[in-house]
Amino acid sequence: MKTRFAPSPSGHLHVGGARTALFNFAYARQHHGTFILRIEDTDQKRSSDAASVGFLKDLAWLGVTWGEGPVFDEGGVRAGGGDRGPYFQSERLAIYNEAFDRLIASGHAYFAFDTPEELDVKRKAATAEKRAYRYDRAGLSVEAALVKQHLADGRPAVIRLRVPEGPVTIVDEVLGEVTIPAGEIDDFVLRKADGFPTYHFAVVVDDELMGVTHVLRAQEHFNNTAKHILIQNALGYRRPVYGHLPLITNPDGSKMSKRDKDKLLRATVREQKLSGPPEGTISRPVFDAWFADTNRQLDFDDAMRLAEALGVTLPEINVDDFRRSGYLPEVLVNFLALNGWSPGGDREKFDLDFICREFDLSRVLKTPAKFDRVKLLSFNSDAMRVLTREEFIARAAAHGRAYHPEFMKRLTAEQFTMLAGASHERSRTLDELFRGNRWVTLSDDAIAWEDAKPIRKALLGPSPNGLEQLAAITDVLAAIGGGPGEWSVPAIEASVTAFATAHAEGQMGRVAQPLRIAVTGGTVSPPIFDTLAILGRESSLARLARCREWGARLVP
Repeated sequence: MKTRFAPSPSGHLHVGGARTALFNFAYARQHHGTFILRIEDTDQKRSSDAASVGFLKDLAWLGVTWGEGPVFDEGGVRAGGGDRGPYFQSERLAIYNEAFDRLIASGHAYFAFDTPEELDVKRKAATAEKRAYRYDRAGLSVEAALVKQHLADGRPAVIRLRVPEGPVTIVDEVLGEVTIPAGEIDDFVLRKADGFPTYHFAVVVDDELMGVTHVLRAQEHFNNTAKHILIQNALGYRRPVYGHLPLITNPDGSKMSKRDKDKLLRATVREQKLSGPPEGTISRPVFDAWFADTNRQLDFDDAMRLAEALGVTLPEINVDDFRRSGYLPEVLVNFLALNGWSPGGDREKFDLDFICREFDLSRVLKTPAKFDRVKLLSFNSDAMRVLTREEFIARAAAHGRAYHPEFMKRLTAEQFTMLAGASHERSRTLDELFRGNRWVTLSDDAIAWEDAKPIRKALLGPSPNGLEQLAAITDVLAAIGGGPGEWSVPAIEASVTAFATAHAEGQMGRVAQPLRIAVTGGTVSPPIFDTLAILGRESSLARLARCREWGARLVP
């Protein structure tokens, strides 16, 4: 058995594509076959080497490995392993050209010299007459000698398949048997005017020559299968087993598109009536060019900075989005498998080995799978809680090095261990540790406080209020030494607890919350003893002094 996954390198891997790769990988693994990775980069406008590396890293992070296909390392992408390559379609043009020559010679295909303008006129005429457009085979009326002359002159030409009359029957392992009536498919293009094959042609040639036995792909490709069968017949190729997988949609049934993030950003900019980018986000030229062109999208970092300033959370769409958001790869694999496949019974939690043992096409669903992010977050929360403290700290540190280097530079290894350990129980994703503790990375003179109701409630009120508690406890904390091992969680806890007992009737909250606001600028942080220990003695005392000065201005 040989299965394959053949992404177009136009960005990071969409979760729908990741699910397709996962099922192909699992099916091949279960049957002791080979999973092939192939890069379909014949669309020169959409392809890039950088995107290819992104796809490969996304798959590797999920644990989906391939037996044949490109490999990558720190130096980039290389040709890779396997004896059926190259595995980049752009490097296989000689192979495709040989197949084109065979089809032309056998009369199964022909050159067509219609210009885009001529075709557009014909399409508009069909629309005006309220009929479906079909290519009129004008290319077949050009005499052989003239065809030869046009080609010698360099006149742009495509190659079209001469589609035979009659219906086309597709036998699908998921959807069953479907027949496309005669006349539904016109003479479609096999080679574009730029000399590159269309997706339809290249995928058929590659599947044949690479020995692919099973083609598992999304249902959006189902109608393409009829065209692929016609090409297989014309070239005398065998027919692989087909299985078309259900689409993955948003909970409301809409397409889960890579453009969802961009749409949300644009809608928010319009809603907030912004005429330019918020300060500190993206440059004015970049903002203007993006907003003026609905086809243009911001790169990831610019989009995230703009989203944070606008106060919106961008929906995760690509595998890399979920990785950056701090989801565990094993959880995403588990959840993706449930989107379109039933393991049987009421089982929902399982690992990649289970999928490889149990995956079967008979349990693939026919209806679209709705991607429930709330359920995914619940899955991830459960998985985070069962990690050991050591596992959580190690994974959080790796995530921090990749996506939050400012944290790792600001904190010593000991401080980070304290922060991660104190954040473990309340972290639903790896990223929450960093997003919820930005106070760690701020300099002492950059910490700021809002004149908000929760803060006023904690600092003001009947005597002794929060500000008064801060004034009194500053001396208590200052009495703790700053030498090795002195400013520690046990020492801080002992001093603060004794103070709360003596001055706040033992109610720790009346002391802890003003302290938390003073040193973090907000009302949420790890336990206050850990928070102070992580910050260190000097920063804690400096922030206490600044907060008292700021808070004094709130007093009527």
